[in-house]
Amino acid sequence: MAQIVVVTSGKGGVGKTTTSASFAAGLALKGFKTVVIDFDVGLRNLDLVMGCERRVVYDFINVIHNEANLHQALIKDKQCENLYILAASQTRDKDALTQEGVGRVLAELASMGFEYIVCDSPAGIETGALMAMHYADEALVVTNPEVSSVRDSDRILGMLGSKTQRAIEGKEPVKEHLLITRYNPNRVEDGQMLSLEDIHDILRIGLIGVIPESETVLQASNEGLPAIHKEGSDVSEAYKDLVDRFLGHERPLRFVEAVKPGFFKRLFGGR
Repeated sequence: MAQIVVVTSGKGGVGKTTTSASFAAGLALKGFKTVVIDFDVGLRNLDLVMGCERRVVYDFINVIHNEANLHQALIKDKQCENLYILAASQTRDKDALTQEGVGRVLAELASMGFEYIVCDSPAGIETGALMAMHYADEALVVTNPEVSSVRDSDRILGMLGSKTQRAIEGKEPVKEHLLITRYNPNRVEDGQMLSLEDIHDILRIGLIGVIPESETVLQASNEGLPAIHKEGSDVSEAYKDLVDRFLGHERPLRFVEAVKPGFFKRLFGGR
């Protein structure tokens, strides 16, 4: 039975697509047959982050409207044996998504043996976001440590609890996980960012991971490579920890303590 996981947030630019790419790649690296779907119709970016933009022939909307089949539209990832990408359309709008069509595509992917289906949600609370979360079994709620991002994530939690198929049919609710991205403990200590405790006090859901603020994310994106593949980087290690925790393994939280400057840095300043 395929597990459907939506990566969502209310605010744009918090790292949903970066997370969707690295999370899906991490699951595939663990041996699970995984597909990641871009729900951001009209503004697709997942194919760029996955480095397959030149290989997109047919997209998610083509499959929904029976203009192509899944075998034609799925793109096999070059880094991971078990990973496939289903790109969004750049030329259609979000109204081209239909609940029935999305459900049919997800069911067909499950019948093809996919163990995890990762839905990369667009920002906001419009059609695309509702479609991405509607059939979800679990949700990664992505937020930055700033008030507006956390407040928008709270709105998304309300939607997960009321607008999804599980909520409508009175089934066990979508399992919610909090992922904090762009976290800088030194800036938290200086009062420039919310702390982990502050965020938890507002959202009250389990923390599954903390991704540190890092230039590695931008470098990876420009290379068309999920950040989890940037071996040796803090971001890569944090995403690997996220995947392990999602799969039920205990991992200590890393990259959440402020680093004190060394003696010479304190003495002479500089970066």
